[in-house]
Amino acid sequence: MERCTIYVDGASKGNPGPAAIGVAIYDADRVVFEEGRYVGKMTNNMAEYRALVFGLEKAIELEARHVVVLSDSELMVRQMIGLYRVKSERLCPLYEQARALCKSLESFKIRHIPRTQNKRADALASQAIMLHRVRSVVNRMSNEQ
Repeated sequence: MERCTIYVDGASKGNPGPAAIGVAIYDADRVVFEEGRYVGKMTNNMAEYRALVFGLEKAIELEARHVVVLSDSELMVRQMIGLYRVKSERLCPLYEQARALCKSLESFKIRHIPRTQNKRADALASQAIMLHRVRSVVNRMSNEQ
């Protein structure tokens, strides 16, 4: 796969709180990869960057050389294109990791999109948080017996 479009989203229930990422990678109109993953307790912005890093790593693994990332996180997009500085000490390492991954690509673009256009990545992240909550309840009930 030479080119791909990656939809990314991070979600945190509480800020910080239980967080998850959603990533959907497309080759033209065909889904080539999608995953929702629980990532622990963190802020929403951290989860957004974790989704970006995971999406870029997966695209590189799929041998993409030209990548377009679409995200509903205006802050992350503006930081990645250089309009905003990254002030948060927690975000800096994730930002640097994303920038390094971008440099290994022949071309990289990132665009802000409305949340309504990022439904799949949003659903994947939300499902991952819900699944984590269900597993936690089941584990607690198992331990109580």
